[in-house]
Amino acid sequence: MFQSLQALLAPALVERVVLMLNHVLSAEPVATERLRQHVGRTIGVQWREWPRFMPAPPVLLFHISAAGLLEWTPDAGAPELADLTVCVDASRPLELLGQLAQGGRVPMEVQGDAALAADVNWLVDNVRWDIEADLARVIDPRLAHEVATVGRGLARGLKLAVGTGAQWAARWRAGRL
Repeated sequence: MFQSLQALLAPALVERVVLMLNHVLSAEPVATERLRQHVGRTIGVQWREWPRFMPAPPVLLFHISAAGLLEWTPDAGAPELADLTVCVDASRPLELLGQLAQGGRVPMEVQGDAALAADVNWLVDNVRWDIEADLARVIDPRLAHEVATVGRGLARGLKLAVGTGAQWAARWRAGRL
């Protein structure tokens, strides 16, 4: 049942994530300019140590477009055949989500083309989604600021909860509970 549900939902979710990534990239002209230097190259994403109890995520292979944006190529082959492979440590998915929510850098290794790797690392270190600015385009800027403040507080709480849960799980695995 989980496999069929995943087969139905995963492509739609990945498409939305790609739209969001491209929205963030297009807001930073330096980011798209860096990617334009690598038009036609591919970036593969692999998930290391994915929890066995969760359905495995889909293969992620991205093609860099002439606009300096990402195009997901779902049935293009294995990510290890890409020009650049990004291996993300997914052993603790909730902690990973907490780091992403805080705008932190996720644990990953980058292998492959050195110039593309340098630009991808630059993007990871320097490009962030300005949610408050996006909200201010559709609602009053003061309200957007308040919503963003509440969101940052929720993200901090999520990170704290995930960290506490991870510590508790580590103690449980070590037999100290």
